[in-house]
This record gives sequence, C-alpha cells and structure tokens, in this order.
Amino acid sequence: MWRAPPEQWDFDDVYRRQWGPLVRFAYVTTESLAHAEEVVQDVFVQLYRHRNRVERPEAWLRHAVANRVTSWVRRRQVERRHRHQPATPAHLPPVTLEFVAMLAPLSARQRAALFLRYHEDLSEQEIATVLGCRPGTVKSLINRALARLRERLDQNA
Repeated sequence: MWRAPPEQWDFDDVYRRQWGPLVRFAYVTTESLAHAEEVVQDVFVQLYRHRNRVERPEAWLRHAVANRVTSWVRRRQVERRHRHQPATPAHLPPVTLEFVAMLAPLSARQRAALFLRYHEDLSEQEIATVLGCRPGTVKSLINRALARLRERLDQNA
C-alpha cells in the first residue's frame, strides 16, 4: 500500500530544540546524566535512520526516550534499592536537581509522568503516548505520585 511521504521537517532544527528537554526528561527518570545523554543520543541516531518515515519527530523522540529509560530503570532496580546516591551535575538547572531530589521516592513511571505533566506541560493523552499506556493510567500515576508526595510533606511538617 502506497503512503504519502510525511511532512518534511529539519533534523538539525529538531535536534537543537529537543536535545535539552529530552536529556532533562531522561535524567529525571534515570537519575544518571551520563545515561540520560547516551539514551538521547542513541534515540537521535535512530531518528536519523528513520527520518523519512517519522511524521511527528518530537512525539516520536519522547516515546523512544521513555521506552529506553524504562528498560534501563527496570534493569537497575535492584542496584537502586541498595545504593541511592544520584549525581548532581553542575550544568543542569537547579530547578531540575531539586525536582529530581523531591521525586526520588517515587517510581520511575511516576517521576516520568509528573515531569512530563508539570515540567513539559504535556496533556494526559500526550503523556500516555510517550509512556505507552492509557490516559487513565497516566491519571492514576499522577494522582498516586502526588498523594505520596503530600504524605511525605505531612511527615516532614
């Protein structure tokens, strides 16, 4: 079946606009700047290879980064239980570092959902697309994460 070619977009422009936000997204999820940068670079290489078939590169990139960091987090869960000392890279904005510290007790998916909702200002539908789940799951992730954060704040008050 023949498909019309996707609307053309400029790879360099997408790279310049999306590199920083995607690294921050991956960092919030993985708590590893080195891995965040590696994931984003790998995803951009993959996008370049498939650039003729991708119609919405920003959405495609977010989804690909979410998949990669989720796989990485799953492999590292045991390690994280035993040693939780995230790096604090100097070139990330202080707001991002504070956000990561605040979200540390949450699951990786909860951190990703909160970051995408409140830092990237994505809708529930867009977050669902990025995380590969339903909008109802996104609502649940955000509600449970916020409840856990409120509980933590109440304990510290």
